[in-house]
Amino acid sequence: MLRRSVRVCAVMGCLAVSMPCAASAQEDPCPQFGAQGHLPALVAPGLLPRTTLLCNADYAALNSGLVHEPLWSAEYLTRREIMRASQLGRVTDRPHADPRLPPGDGADPADYRRSGYARGRMTPASEAPDMAGRDQAFSLANVVPQTPELNKGIWSDVERAVRKLALQEGALYVVTGPAFYGSTQGIGHHVVVPSSTWKAVYDPMVNAAGVYVCKNTENPTCTVVNVATLIRAVGVDPFPALPDTLKETLLALPDPEDSSRQP
Repeated sequence: MLRRSVRVCAVMGCLAVSMPCAASAQEDPCPQFGAQGHLPALVAPGLLPRTTLLCNADYAALNSGLVHEPLWSAEYLTRREIMRASQLGRVTDRPHADPRLPPGDGADPADYRRSGYARGRMTPASEAPDMAGRDQAFSLANVVPQTPELNKGIWSDVERAVRKLALQEGALYVVTGPAFYGSTQGIGHHVVVPSSTWKAVYDPMVNAAGVYVCKNTENPTCTVVNVATLIRAVGVDPFPALPDTLKETLLALPDPEDSSRQP
């Protein structure tokens, strides 16, 4: 496994969290992917430089030129989209650099070759309702390095559990991203390897939210936390329009292990 040391704290200010820094007064350009029409907000000053918002047909992503990957990827996951996506058949991986990013800010497929890490899509291509949407999901601005054990194991179970919940409830707001707590490894041209990846879920039917957090290791485990805990640890507020009281409570998310044998 080829690894390159990186100084995440020096670059990103150790992700120190303060008051929200996002320009909330500005209208989000693709509000359909955010709960109550608002996309995720960065609340850690170290995350703010060199970010590029990318609006796609089925999701929005915020790429960071500091870590060369997304800080978050947001989607409005509906029962209709999941059913349409299931008719498309097997997903064929077609990773590509995103030409919309400033030069030097994005990842390239060569960064992942012989790295020992899998390309972990934050918004799954298997949830895209058509082939054009799948192609957009293969953008490396939607991808972070994950260990093969996480990517093909419990992370896939988390994705299936969320799809199962969306089928049950009708629609969910889902935001997925990396955490860099203590990250010191990089691949390729300084693509930072996350310490964990997380998936925040807001269910508007019951007005509740929760977050899966999965360690990016060779023996990955996952926990469930509330949104307030995620904000403090990661510096990203996945649902800035929701009240603080809701962020302190916890949606009873399905156990990913119970979905491991689901299609």
